[in-house]
Amino acid sequence: MLLYLLAFAGGVLTILSPCILPVLPLVFSRADQPFRRSGLPLLAGMGLTFALVAGVATYAGGWVVRANQVGRIVAIVIFTLLGLSLLIPRLANSLTAPLVRLGGRVQGTNSTEVPGVGRSVVLGISTGLLWAPCAGPILGLILAGAALQGPSAHTTLLLFAFSAGAATSLAVALLAGNKVFTLMKRSLGAEEWIRRALGVTVLVGVVAIAMGWDTGVLRRLSLASTAGVEQGLIDRLRPAGFKDQPGAMTLGNEGVFPGVDGAVAWLNSPPLTAAGLKGKVVLIDFWTYSCINCLRSVPYIEAWAEKYRKDGLVVIGVHTPEFAFEKDSANVAHAVEELKLTYPIAIDSKYAIWNAFRNQYWPAHYLIDANGVIRSHHFGEGGYAETEMEIQQLLREKSGGMPSGGLVKVSASGAQAAADFQDVASPETYIGYERQQHYVSPEPVKEDRAQRYSTPAALQRNEWGLTGTWTVSGEHAQLVAAPGRVTFRFHARDLHLVLGPAADGKPVRFRVLIDGKAPGADHGADTDADGSGTVTTYRLYQLVRQQNSVTDQTFEIEFLDPGVKAFAFTFG
Repeated sequence: MLLYLLAFAGGVLTILSPCILPVLPLVFSRADQPFRRSGLPLLAGMGLTFALVAGVATYAGGWVVRANQVGRIVAIVIFTLLGLSLLIPRLANSLTAPLVRLGGRVQGTNSTEVPGVGRSVVLGISTGLLWAPCAGPILGLILAGAALQGPSAHTTLLLFAFSAGAATSLAVALLAGNKVFTLMKRSLGAEEWIRRALGVTVLVGVVAIAMGWDTGVLRRLSLASTAGVEQGLIDRLRPAGFKDQPGAMTLGNEGVFPGVDGAVAWLNSPPLTAAGLKGKVVLIDFWTYSCINCLRSVPYIEAWAEKYRKDGLVVIGVHTPEFAFEKDSANVAHAVEELKLTYPIAIDSKYAIWNAFRNQYWPAHYLIDANGVIRSHHFGEGGYAETEMEIQQLLREKSGGMPSGGLVKVSASGAQAAADFQDVASPETYIGYERQQHYVSPEPVKEDRAQRYSTPAALQRNEWGLTGTWTVSGEHAQLVAAPGRVTFRFHARDLHLVLGPAADGKPVRFRVLIDGKAPGADHGADTDADGSGTVTTYRLYQLVRQQNSVTDQTFEIEFLDPGVKAFAFTFG
């Protein structure tokens, strides 16, 4: 029930977000009509359309996005006619007959005509197609869960709860607007003025949506951003026991070990089963090889596997992919070899084990005792000492009196070195349009189509842009023609970028600059002092490791060959 309330609250907060602004004139264009016959059907059609589009998207993937784009175009045409008929009623007489009927039936050419429920629902459906809400943490959590765990009635109800919350906040605004319009009519007799003003605002909203301002410029405005409020709700209402903070929980009983069936392949071991692991203490580590937090945890996982193997600990790395290229077993095998991991790795490309554990995090560690009971879990990197002490406790329970033997000491380098969390002010940032944030190139993203982009000369912290001809897809941006650049204004000691080579596997050369200069001693593990490097395989590349004090700096990476794919920035 708390999750449904959380989804509803996230929808209510949508009205405070800047990207809802172009939709408001379309809603308020009906504010002077009876609410039950006009406003309520409009809001119902809008909310239902959004929930259905989002719900189908969890089932159908990318094609529904393209279908919704067509729907947006149709809706823009409808609302253009609506705005014109509101602004200049006489103009409707000179339009072609089909368009007159369409515009008239949707809006009602007679200002005194009692609006029909059907035409209000049509307006609501059109508004729902136009409405591209900012994907804040709550909506992102719902859609990410659907994508990873598969569609379900639970997910569909959560989406309906979110859209119901949004419709509720708009209904309150609409009712308030209705009262304002009534007072203005009584005191000023300004019905015709109101009608024309509404026409202007509708047309302005249509232009904003057609130009992509609703999903581009307005999304980047921070004054009315609701992300912080939504994240606070998530943190307050998250079920007890689900913690992102470092530190182990008190050992208890968290359910029966669901096993590790469903892996598409195993590395370093034959397939393991829950029955075969009885009598052993088991550490399950959910990870994915391009995840920087996972990579920084891996040295500890390997050290525990080596130290406690003879005492009865079995470590299993469950590799569950975040990006499509991580589903390739050959890519995973290459990464495991490069990382020199020796413990068993279950390749969970179909999310079977992830779903069995109902997991939501990378990395995530689960400790199972010798009786097959989950006793503890930890989400995120850190808390290594606490986790190791829990391992020791479960081993003592199993064998009785086993000495602790102290804690492992890990010395990692490159991307696996511990982050400087005291001075990181840049967040993980995705380049693909599905989770894109802080993008500031003046050209709106053309989804899945090649386009030339440019980057503003001055960037604020955490803003980034593309330069050159790129095709931006849901997960990544691919360079169509060299040269091309990605520029990011960041604040952190380390900067990493998940990259992949051209489609034919041909290496891609690149050069890195920091504030317009070669990095010198601040180069990362995958670049030299001149900033030169090569993309040879799909993985995370460490491009910057600063040696001195950290300040805001502008990072540029220029690719000298076409075909490279850029996925996400991470920092440390």
